[in-house]
Amino acid sequence: MPPAGAVHVLIVEDNADLAFGLRRTLEAQGHQVAVASTGTEALQLAQQRPPTLIILDLMIPAPDGYAVLTRLRDLGATMPVLILSARSEEADKVRGFRAGADDYVTKPFGVLELVERVNALLRRSAAAAPPAVPDGEGQRVGAIILDEAGRRAWRDGVPVSFAPLEFALLLAFIRQPGVALSRASLLRDVWGHAPDIQTRTVDLHIAELRRKIEPVPAHPRHIVTVFKTGYRFDP
Repeated sequence: MPPAGAVHVLIVEDNADLAFGLRRTLEAQGHQVAVASTGTEALQLAQQRPPTLIILDLMIPAPDGYAVLTRLRDLGATMPVLILSARSEEADKVRGFRAGADDYVTKPFGVLELVERVNALLRRSAAAAPPAVPDGEGQRVGAIILDEAGRRAWRDGVPVSFAPLEFALLLAFIRQPGVALSRASLLRDVWGHAPDIQTRTVDLHIAELRRKIEPVPAHPRHIVTVFKTGYRFDP
């Protein structure tokens, strides 16, 4: 049996050489690693032993990575998922985040950056574990009511599903109302990334948050763009 608190990573990748390299790299970091080469195998392994984190390729034999991620989230899986894909179009990234991904790395990638992103997701996931008892009746943000302790949300009385890092990003904003937050500070505080890592992950997550909480996402009133700076939350 693995020791209590051990990190178990599931790699879903049909390129055997790449999967082997990733496995060796993560095992060198002290993580336990399992590998799946198809969507069906990934779903079976994830349900037999829920991983702490999943690294997921999109172009795997059926079902593909999008379908695997959607299925896992529908089943209530909350572990962080990092998509690793050669598909670099913004539409692919948006689709991945909407399915419930927490980060997206395009191939080819740097091993050190990948390890940093994995460790950042693990730190964030550990820090975000909710207390056993929810706190109060929740906080209202426009039409959204947030139960921060229980990590739940409702819009006009209907449950809203947030990916773990989407919820963490929203909390970062509502805890600092009226303050302009830079992308670098959000990467550091929410994702745990070093500020020199360049990514559009923040912008894509902002777009998803707006889609879920703004009355008119194209004309946001709560998460406002601050020119040449980043974003500001207006209650």
